[in-house]
Amino acid sequence: MTKQNVVLDPKSGINVTIAMAMSKSSSILTMAAQKPPAAPSGCITISRKKRVSNIEINGEARINSWLDSMKASSPTHIKATPLADRDPSSFIVRHPSALDKFEQIVEASMGKKIVMFLDYDGTLSPIVDDPDRAFMSEDMRKTVKNLAKCFPTAIVTGRCRDKGSSVLFQPASEYLPMIDEIFKLLVEKTKSTSGAQVENNKFCVSVHFRRVDEKKWCELAEQVKSVLKEYPKLRLTQGRKVLEIRPTIKWDKGKALEFLLESLGFANSTDVFPVYIGDDRTDEDAFKVLRDRGQGFGILVSKFPKETSASYSLQEPNEVMDFLQRLVQWKRLHRQSGV
Repeated sequence: MTKQNVVLDPKSGINVTIAMAMSKSSSILTMAAQKPPAAPSGCITISRKKRVSNIEINGEARINSWLDSMKASSPTHIKATPLADRDPSSFIVRHPSALDKFEQIVEASMGKKIVMFLDYDGTLSPIVDDPDRAFMSEDMRKTVKNLAKCFPTAIVTGRCRDKGSSVLFQPASEYLPMIDEIFKLLVEKTKSTSGAQVENNKFCVSVHFRRVDEKKWCELAEQVKSVLKEYPKLRLTQGRKVLEIRPTIKWDKGKALEFLLESLGFANSTDVFPVYIGDDRTDEDAFKVLRDRGQGFGILVSKFPKETSASYSLQEPNEVMDFLQRLVQWKRLHRQSGV
């Protein structure tokens, strides 16, 4: 298996990394996305944790609105009733388990080429307080490698990674000094707030709230606001216990999915069957693209009901691993039988 890293950076200001692990029949692409499919030589960045909306924090009202949204999306504020214990007429009926409906899923893919798209945090690795400690287990890593031997497989993530020997196209490089500058300012500004963590993702900066006492959230948001107001070319996006500061550009995982399909030669193909698995609100853009295209399906990873455009659900990364392993076994059996 050979490996090649390719970094694409359209004039978007967010890093895109594609790591390809080539086998005889497939490839793994790890991608942070940004910039529309029309500019295939650009960078692609996707925010790692849930982007609910672009937030222009201009006053106390917007701060409160943002805090309410963050709390609402936090598991600690969701009634902790497992999906399996809920009314069967609600979420689980509309979005059944992909494990329970496995035969139905593979039957729908017959005669088509399955292409796999996977989120990272909360999908291949558990959600943890320290994002630097979110790792795939060895079993999951082995499972993804086996998956890539059977199907074209892409990991779509906003995580920054060492580029190694990379081919770089960075027309948005003018943003790098600005991102580095605001990173340093935010580290200094937030150090008085216990638990605050600022992460430099090359083309965006993430401010994590996971370790911060909820009573201090407003204070931390104000600190971020006070720094960001001096940078009109940057925007703020909000998610589950995270704020992300990035260059102003329209890009989402749905556009990243379309870009990847085009890059793989499947843009106008009717015999491709894309499968996208993710737990994040940002993944909803990709679920919606598949629904609108009428091709393949999305799988939401969540223990709790959510509004989603996904067709199926899984509850946690261990179930994701089980599902991927079943796909690999199914593919190998069909190879042996010559189907």
